Amino acid sequence: MFRFFRLTENQRLIARLVRESFHEHKFGYGAAIVSMLVVAAMTGASAWVLREITNEFVVFKRLDRVNLIAGGVAAIFLIKGFATFVQAYFMSRVGNAIIADRQRKIYDRILAQGIEFYHSTSSSDLITRMTNNAQAARSVLDLVVTSYVRDLVTLIVLVGVMIWQQPALSLICFVVGPVAIYGVNRILKRVRNIATMEFRSLGQIVHVMQETAIGVRVVKSFNLDGAMRNRTYKAVSDVETRANNIAALEAATSPVMETLAGLAIAGAVFISGFLVLQGGQMPGNIMAFIASLLLAYEPAKRLARVRISLETGIVGVRMMFQLADRPLTLAEKPGATPLQPGPGEIRFDTVSFAYPESPPVFEGFNLTLKAGKMTALVGPSGSGKSTILNLIMRMYDPQTGKVMFDGQDISFATLDSLRKKIAYVSQDTFLFAGTIMHNIRLGRENATDEEVIAAAKAANAHDFISAMAKGYDTEVGENGSLLSGACCATPRSCCSTRQPARSTPNRRRCSATRCSS
Repeated sequence: MFRFFRLTENQRLIARLVRESFHEHKFGYGAAIVSMLVVAAMTGASAWVLREITNEFVVFKRLDRVNLIAGGVAAIFLIKGFATFVQAYFMSRVGNAIIADRQRKIYDRILAQGIEFYHSTSSSDLITRMTNNAQAARSVLDLVVTSYVRDLVTLIVLVGVMIWQQPALSLICFVVGPVAIYGVNRILKRVRNIATMEFRSLGQIVHVMQETAIGVRVVKSFNLDGAMRNRTYKAVSDVETRANNIAALEAATSPVMETLAGLAIAGAVFISGFLVLQGGQMPGNIMAFIASLLLAYEPAKRLARVRISLETGIVGVRMMFQLADRPLTLAEKPGATPLQPGPGEIRFDTVSFAYPESPPVFEGFNLTLKAGKMTALVGPSGSGKSTILNLIMRMYDPQTGKVMFDGQDISFATLDSLRKKIAYVSQDTFLFAGTIMHNIRLGRENATDEEVIAAAKAANAHDFISAMAKGYDTEVGENGSLLSGACCATPRSCCSTRQPARSTPNRRRCSATRCSS
């Protein structure tokens, strides 16, 4: 019962993936599928034509038919070659488009999540889903299309030729088929579990690499090279072991298929000899049957292994859809409207808030931050200063109460209009890879160079930027790693909007000022 449920779940995932992808890429898939049908038909024709070749050359010996048969053979393989090219071309284009589309959708979904989502989900897991899961979606679709269109139709056509030529001998296939399917099903259980663990190990590799790159100073200072190396080696070894286990299980299907196919072909040849030599059968019919049987081996073997390959890929597809279907932790309400212009008063009206699985930070909290005034929030660590800012920027929603901008409840405002009213210098430090000019311009991408320089001057950053060899074109590196610690111990990012963000003096002067929007 449990196995049936799991298979049904996989079928639903595949059906959803096919439905969404075929709708978006119907032309490319249509061209590829038509080409596959042509390839299948030409494969059957190449087996059928052996009947004519054998009978005309061996039995009837009619030389006038040689040119006709030779032309037919040439046409069959020319058509098959062209159709194979069209199939491969469109499958590659569609596959690349699917990876790109899925990665865009995954990123958009991640970006739409609130801060709470990022606190509960590791970045290594997100990176793994962004890269491997999109590739898994393409692999599954390629398997479904090629196996259940090209291979299945080819097998049906060739079996049809076999039955037409030799109905009695064709019974051998119907004996071999169920035996092969039974052997493959025995392998499926183990592949599913191993593939799931392999994806987890891949995420662990990414996680350790991130910690090494971001915390390299700590790693070196505290002599943690050995510990980090051991963690990485273990994760890599786990992936290698599980990949080898899957490879061994996939490889186990080949000997089974080889042996069964060999026995089937040997039996067919043995019986065919009696039918031709003693039964008066036309040799051409026997040749067409044997050719069909030989040609049917490869698509039959691929079909026998397709479920194992699908079990490997479906793990990534399941993880991808889990992320796509995960509810947004914070989203705009239906009918949200932009905040109207106002002087800029902020008011907390009986606000109660608690972080997940934590005691309340506020209960019935009231506060008014008057427009045009500078307000300092002072208190010990954990007293709620950062929480107030998070609620103002709507990184979280209060459980009860309202946060008001000029009398407007920000929970009913568009996030874009809210964030544009806020200039923010975080206690966390961060710079984006690129130049200093690029970092300052992030707040308003159409800002001119003069406006960028004006923002830097307002933040007291122009002098030390100008002193650099390349000035505003200086590359800052990942998280500001290329900047000197003397001028910027750890860069601080800010998202400024209506006003250029002000940074603190001295070592913090190079905070990532953002142009106003």
